[in-house]
Amino acid sequence: MEITQQCVVALTWILKDTLGEELDVLDDPVEFLIGGDDLLPRIEEALQGHGSGATLALHLEPEDAFGDFNDQLLFLEPRTLFPAEIEEGMTFEGTALPADCNPDAPRSGLYTVTEIYPEHVVLDGNHPLAGIALRLQLTVQSVREATEEEIGRGTAGTGFFRIEPQAPGNSLLH
Repeated sequence: MEITQQCVVALTWILKDTLGEELDVLDDPVEFLIGGDDLLPRIEEALQGHGSGATLALHLEPEDAFGDFNDQLLFLEPRTLFPAEIEEGMTFEGTALPADCNPDAPRSGLYTVTEIYPEHVVLDGNHPLAGIALRLQLTVQSVREATEEEIGRGTAGTGFFRIEPQAPGNSLLH
């Protein structure tokens, strides 16, 4: 079966930056809905017409991936607003930010603690891969028709680069 809109593909991949540093490896296939919200548009476009076993090498500029780094999404917040056990790398959903945080910080975002000072905490609302050109080597493991439920939800259950709070060893990308 060829990849078309509203089918489900199972992919494996290796994601690197342009210097060759590995950012993510997915060894076990994960399913994504083509024509939904699971994949970046540039990746969906490249997959069209391919079938099971296809291997693609993509170069994604920031505008095709996670956009440019936006310094307007950096916020310096009082250290006293956060728990004593806060650590760099922790993430907070915008809706869970302390009430006294900057009202300009979009509550729909996800924020990473990037620096901790005695009096302040730096929160970064950019995607961790914002501003980075990416190289993606992906393999189509299988292709199947999407179910009505998947089409209705707009997802096979996994967003390609949806950011979720991280447990050690979990990928940034799914």
